[in-house]
Amino acid sequence: MTIADGLPRRGWFRHAIYAPGFYTGYGVKTLPGVREAIEQRNWKEADGQIAAAAGAINAEAEVLERAAMQMEQLVH
Repeated sequence: MTIADGLPRRGWFRHAIYAPGFYTGYGVKTLPGVREAIEQRNWKEADGQIAAAAGAINAEAEVLERAAMQMEQLVH
């Protein structure tokens, strides 16, 4: 669930699904890159963060799909 470039203004934090808020301190934000860009009305950044979060979610879905297939093979 990570993105290689990290979150805007804090590249060291790479988790796309939850992170401490940039503007709120330690309070957790879900989909922080998307949410913060929308809150700041930075539509170009929001578009990029939507794509980055979707990429992280799709990559995780592929991992889960492969694991499910492997488990299915073990059962049969």
